[in-house]
Amino acid sequence: MIRAGRGVRRALAAAVRDAVRSGRLAPGTRLPSSRRLAADLGLARNTVADAYGDLVAEGWLTARRGSGTLVTDRMIDRPIPVRPAAEPSGDPCYDLIPGNPDLSAFPRAAWLKATRRALAAAPDDAFGYGDPRGRPELQAALADHLARVRGVDANPEHILICAGVSHALQILCEVLAGRGARRVAVESYGPDRHRGLLAAAGLETFPLALDAYGTDPVPPDGTDAVLLTPAHQFPVGTTLQRDRRTAVVDWATRTGGLVLEDDYDGEFRFDQQSVGALQALAPDRVVYLGTASNTLAPGLRLAWMALPPTVAAEATAAKGSIDSCAVLSQLTMAEFITSGAYGHHVRAGRRRYRHRRDSLVTALAQHAPKVRATGTAAGLHTVLSLPPGTEQRVLHAAVREGLKVAGLSQYRHARSRNVMADALVVGYGVPSDDVWPQALSALMRILS
Repeated sequence: MIRAGRGVRRALAAAVRDAVRSGRLAPGTRLPSSRRLAADLGLARNTVADAYGDLVAEGWLTARRGSGTLVTDRMIDRPIPVRPAAEPSGDPCYDLIPGNPDLSAFPRAAWLKATRRALAAAPDDAFGYGDPRGRPELQAALADHLARVRGVDANPEHILICAGVSHALQILCEVLAGRGARRVAVESYGPDRHRGLLAAAGLETFPLALDAYGTDPVPPDGTDAVLLTPAHQFPVGTTLQRDRRTAVVDWATRTGGLVLEDDYDGEFRFDQQSVGALQALAPDRVVYLGTASNTLAPGLRLAWMALPPTVAAEATAAKGSIDSCAVLSQLTMAEFITSGAYGHHVRAGRRRYRHRRDSLVTALAQHAPKVRATGTAAGLHTVLSLPPGTEQRVLHAAVREGLKVAGLSQYRHARSRNVMADALVVGYGVPSDDVWPQALSALMRILS
């Protein structure tokens, strides 16, 4: 009898996990094709294929085109080898720049299923020019998801769908400029592109103070808005402390200023419960920005803002008179969230990136024990300390090893009086599971 269903699928996936954990399935072992295993076990082929897909998403298996499905090389369980350097090719081979996820892990099969369901259920008017705020299906799905996962307090009608966080910031710049704003406080270390967008809109940016406890978020008088990454400061990795979260919200309430909260990787926390969104403390004063770029892929061009009611109309007008974000992607994302597939993908990603974080920390202990990793509790990157005066030398060595990696100094605001010690900002999101061991080995060569 051919058996199918979620219970059988879960049981099969659990059996494979147990076999990998116990060593009965060694790293690199090639598994039978879904067709063959289904025939051997008397199961529906789709059940086996779906179980394989779940295990690939969770990092237990690796699917290679032309090679079948193999048990992932879980390198953390044994010493990390530092392989001899390859012949230099002139171009970086391993991308360790922070800010992007592993694109090879994009859930193609699950996304395709969600697309089909979304298309089948979509009303005819979904394919018109649309409401500039975005599709109501995605607004409702995000309001529910963000409330459950990040503690965001938002009316679906006040969620604005954008084509990336940069697009969201451009909209907010227009809103601020329209209100007569002139000065925006930013963190001492942060993305150049965000400061550039503010400057292009005619807004002056100036750095907030930085001390041993992280960013001091309360700006001086005359500040119109503050841009922060409170859950996991980019790139330093600190979390904004409770008293400082309260202080910046009090500042916004007292002065009428706005807090722009960039929650770029809030769903990837590894060692303890996630820190809730700052927005929940003052929904009328905080603009919450989220994105699918880190959890799924930047190519989707999907981001969102949960806006205070007093800002929603202005932001919608600044976006334009029609919905400029791809309708099909919005409908699919809504279905992906409500079906539970998005949560499943995020949990699998959390396990994958935690494994990479752990393997990086283990490798440092073995090969570069004097290098300290900070900001490792969350996200897709860490900061690695370097001896004073060596950052540029190490970056040049990285190029010779075929590594694309960033120095901490490149994120510093030009006017910041706070200068942090030399360090590398290493992203462990981009390399695929197959490439990560080689990238880690190259990184250890330049650090050891």
